[in-house]
Amino acid sequence: MTSKTVTVHGAAATTDPRRETDPAAFIPAPDRSVLSAARRVVVKVGSSSLTSIKGGISEEALTDLADALAHKRNAGTEIILVSSGAIAAGLAPLGLAKRPRDLATQQAAASVGQGLLMARYTHAFGAHGVTVSQVLLTAEDFMRRSQHTNALRALDRLLSLGVVPVVNENDTVATHEIRFGDNDRLAALVAHLVRADALVLLSDVDSLYDGPPAHGAKRISHVAGPQDLEGVTIGRTGKAGTGTGGMVTKVEAATIAAGSGIPALVTSTGNAAAALAGKDVGTWFAVNGARKPVRLLWLAHLASVEGTLVLDDGAVTAVRDRHTSLLPAGIAAVKGRFEAGDAVEMVSADNTVIARGLVNYSAAELPQMLGRSTHELGKALGRGYDREVVHVDDLVLV
Repeated sequence: MTSKTVTVHGAAATTDPRRETDPAAFIPAPDRSVLSAARRVVVKVGSSSLTSIKGGISEEALTDLADALAHKRNAGTEIILVSSGAIAAGLAPLGLAKRPRDLATQQAAASVGQGLLMARYTHAFGAHGVTVSQVLLTAEDFMRRSQHTNALRALDRLLSLGVVPVVNENDTVATHEIRFGDNDRLAALVAHLVRADALVLLSDVDSLYDGPPAHGAKRISHVAGPQDLEGVTIGRTGKAGTGTGGMVTKVEAATIAAGSGIPALVTSTGNAAAALAGKDVGTWFAVNGARKPVRLLWLAHLASVEGTLVLDDGAVTAVRDRHTSLLPAGIAAVKGRFEAGDAVEMVSADNTVIARGLVNYSAAELPQMLGRSTHELGKALGRGYDREVVHVDDLVLV
């Protein structure tokens, strides 16, 4: 079998109408047993599970994972694999002893390693008659409706053709300012984008525990909401030293998914087959919120905030309680340096964050507009100044 590389900006296929119109496709999953019959699952695997600094890509680990995913794909479940490992896979060929800190060297390693990683996946899945494709995404692909719509169309079409898309952040072109930084959160957004039935996050740890496992901690089997994690200390980078987040980012990603209507399971790569069979492994994050537009999910959890708008009491009530757009008349102060289209936080007088949104004016333009009505501004400053500062469609409560 061969692999395919996809550019999301030019896709022309239509989305699956069943997933748009069939409410049964999105009934919240009560427990992990639903994974056995799931129609579409996003699986994320971390660098520490696939690679090591000394040995590059672990053929055994990658093959075992491909075996489990290909079996599920051949049984009828659509699988999207979000795979880390490109940077780590590129370290040895470049003679690098450890993961580089500077972005340029990370990009170079990703450029070398991505091809190596895809070659291994192509071979491993091909042994089961399954074709894989490469899909590289950046955070910008979730910021703009046209781009994430094209991404969805491309992924939907690949899945309808029986392909397993292998998704990664496009590290070679991503910048410090606009990037995910770890693929766990990317996986949560991809799961939301494709309307997956569940998200499975794999690492080198079999479950979330209420403390260090070596000290007799107990496994946390089920998380109904954030309150279940109060007082739990969560570890960071995995033991291989090649990842970027460890268990912290997996819990964050699972929480993002569950809070927006998609259940998530966190477990080890070795448990992949058991997890997809719905067996009692790992930590299950139950749904505790409704599905949201993917762009608002990005805005709430991943957008780089460039400034702050301080709201008066009336604007706080309007935005938070009445879910209206933010108008110039309700802004008391402007902080930071930002341009039109940047993400900003909206806070109350006591600095409580109320919402995030995409602002229609720059920090230089706003001071002259504060406390004035849009009608007044249109007459005084001309057309273009009679708009909302943040439109309700570009705003998410936090």
